[in-house]
Amino acid sequence: MDSFSTVIRTASHEQHMEAETSTFMSDLLGGRLGVDAYARYTEQLWFVYEALETGAERLASDPVAGPFIQPELFRLASLERDLAHLRGPRWRAGLSALPATRAYADRVAECARAWPAGYIAHHYTRYLGDLSGGQIIRDKAERTWGFAKKGDGVRFYVFEGISNPAAFKRGYRELLDAVRADDLEKQRIVAECKKAFALNTAVFRALGEEFPLSA
Repeated sequence: MDSFSTVIRTASHEQHMEAETSTFMSDLLGGRLGVDAYARYTEQLWFVYEALETGAERLASDPVAGPFIQPELFRLASLERDLAHLRGPRWRAGLSALPATRAYADRVAECARAWPAGYIAHHYTRYLGDLSGGQIIRDKAERTWGFAKKGDGVRFYVFEGISNPAAFKRGYRELLDAVRADDLEKQRIVAECKKAFALNTAVFRALGEEFPLSA
């Protein structure tokens, strides 16, 4: 019998690959898009993390989602420093969510408000992804656009409070395995994970339409 963390990982593997291999992400990481596309992507992340972290405090005492609320994961302050660096001090004035981003952020907020177990699905797909694949993006961004190593522009990908990411991820998977949910609820969490990846992929698709590579 597979552990729940293994079930989640294997069930969402296909969507995960689809998100990672989106045209926009490939073009961005391949250095074929300018820093403006990177900044636009960072703006979209702000809306998603705002939804994830605004509801987090209230969920800290929740028996299901509570154990997952770990301040060392929080990204909003780092995102805001990056945006100030990328867009200037008045970055908030120009901030706008793509319709796909709005749908994603709304779903996260809805789970945070009404379905703590569903919130875990979004928490997992975002933060564990940032700790893993996010490091590839940081490295590429530093080299492509000359950001200072782990400095302004890529702080979103730098987890100051996590000295050993591998150990942290192990601990996180143990939390998933111990989640207080019956089998039916676990199936719903897995389905929500798939939905999270689909919502994320839709954002990449929309960004790809906004930044097409001229043929």
